Amino acid sequence: MHIMEGFLPVEHAFGWTIASTPFVAYGIYAVKKRIRDNPEQRMLLGVAAAFTFVLSALKLPSVTGSCSHPTGTGLGAILFGPAAMAPIGMVVLLFQALLLAHGGLTTLGANTFSMAIVGPFAAAALFGLARRLKLSFAVSVFIAASMADLLTYVTTSAQLAWAFPDPEGGFVASFAKFAGIFAITQIPLAISEGLLTVVIFNALKRFNARELQDMNLLSRTEVRV
Repeated sequence: MHIMEGFLPVEHAFGWTIASTPFVAYGIYAVKKRIRDNPEQRMLLGVAAAFTFVLSALKLPSVTGSCSHPTGTGLGAILFGPAAMAPIGMVVLLFQALLLAHGGLTTLGANTFSMAIVGPFAAAALFGLARRLKLSFAVSVFIAASMADLLTYVTTSAQLAWAFPDPEGGFVASFAKFAGIFAITQIPLAISEGLLTVVIFNALKRFNARELQDMNLLSRTEVRV
């Protein structure tokens, strides 16, 4: 998903940076308020950030100018809300660009938009929907984490197709090409990430059930179980 340094045209790189900025700015405010009101959640926030950094650093070769990897944003989006993941994801992407040559500075805005904005907002929305439909906690987490991963790559495919439309088929043909190549590696990765996130939440549910209840993620019945 990390679009490499210098790959996007200047106007696209600038545009995605502008689009991402309001989300990152509000996310910083949301994180500060959350930690001020709940200082005991600092460590859990650090775990969510570390999870995102480690998973998104495990890259596999994919389409030219990008790569495939898990994103790890579903965990933090469920725990702290999607807004918090915008600045966390941006910092993760910045460190990866500087330390691992993974992604880039000129493409930081585009990568932030797909991985740290679209993915987390999708995760939070789908988790909430699944819970309203009375699906189990584990199934809800799996859907949220796996779809956050997949929709990140759908967004990246759209970004690349917009920047490099097919000479004959235009945006649609280019999008189909990028998304089709991504799908080969990304669908198994999304399923794996969903399962791993369920395992982590099961551990949190076992040892920190009351805290998850206080965060309105578990019902009283689920805590007792």
